[in-house]
This record gives sequence, structure tokens and C-alpha cells, in this order.
Amino acid sequence: MFTAASRYQDVGTALYQPPDGGAPVPYVRRRLLPDPAALTPVAVHIVGEDDRLDRIAAAALGDPELFWQVADANPALDPAELTARPGRRLVIALSAAAGSSHGF
Repeated sequence: MFTAASRYQDVGTALYQPPDGGAPVPYVRRRLLPDPAALTPVAVHIVGEDDRLDRIAAAALGDPELFWQVADANPALDPAELTARPGRRLVIALSAAAGSSHGF
């Protein structure tokens, strides 16, 4: 259902049965965020003036669609916070499915 680069690749689906007996509605289950300390860091990126998460992911991970891996490794309520301040240090990490932490 989702591409290999999707954050939802390993998230299951379920069916909601409306109480009125209508047709079941498929949905994707909730994706819980991983503990950043459990991720494997592979690099550090210092935020520049015009940085965006997709561009950072493209440069560091080879795919702009992996922006969510940068966000997972650097928790914020709003992902835009991660690139709002030039000079911020962002950890680039592998997804939780890719391996466990080795420290950085």
C-alpha cells in the first residue's frame, strides 16, 4: 500500500465498521513515533538559512521523501521548527526499522 520510503510502510491497516451497518471503511493505524535515543545516528547537519527537511534528507539520505527520518530523530511539535533557526544541529538517523542505536 505504501512505498518503501514511506513512514507508514510497516504500519498496519484496520477496518472501521460504522454503527449504522454501512460498508466497512479501511484506515491506516496510528504510527507511534520512535524514541530518538533508539535510532542509529549517521550524521549531523547544521541548519542553513534556506534549509528544508526534504532537501536535508535528499543530501544526507539520498531521498527527499525520507524527510520524516530527520524529523523522527529531532523531535519537535511542528517539523518547521527544525529548520526555523539557522545554526541548529540536526541529527540524521536511520529509521527505527533499520537498526538500533550505536551512539553518536
